[in-house]
Amino acid sequence: MSEQAPKGKRKDWAYNLTEVYLVAFLEDFSLPDSPKSEYIQDICLANRHTGKIFYDKLNFIFIEMLNFVKRPTELYTELDKWLYAFKHLTEFKERPEYLSGPEFDQFFNLAKYANLTAEERAMYNRSLKYKWDNKNVMDYAVAQATLKAKQEMALKLLAKKTSIEEIAELTGLTFDEIEALKK
Repeated sequence: MSEQAPKGKRKDWAYNLTEVYLVAFLEDFSLPDSPKSEYIQDICLANRHTGKIFYDKLNFIFIEMLNFVKRPTELYTELDKWLYAFKHLTEFKERPEYLSGPEFDQFFNLAKYANLTAEERAMYNRSLKYKWDNKNVMDYAVAQATLKAKQEMALKLLAKKTSIEEIAELTGLTFDEIEALKK
């Protein structure tokens, strides 16, 4: 919430907050007086005496994993699938078919990464760094080659007395970049 506050001029802001949510996964316990048939508790700030909502921009969502007892055949919503995946991740020998899709790809890849030994994780991180470094080198080389081609085209157009405005339009170079080529 504090990150939403602008620097200085707090009067202009008028404490106009966007909604903030706390989502807590309760693994080994349930909230007091919580019905066993419900596993998501949506809590808000309310006046204790009137029951009227005091502030609707701060919400607390508690997910009671003990109360989430669905079986794989009962996973109808994406939320059900996610909660099942969180609850049973350590029990999977292999990835279940019903937990497929790109979002679950990332989830299971993160789980594999978290399960690596320190040495394996270091090796994996080094290989990623090598891959990213190579990509950055290639991207830089392509950008430099593209810039060089634009500059060569601009020099040819300057030799033909083409206007700087037209050269800028044709090459995408700025006026300053074209002027610098004249020198």
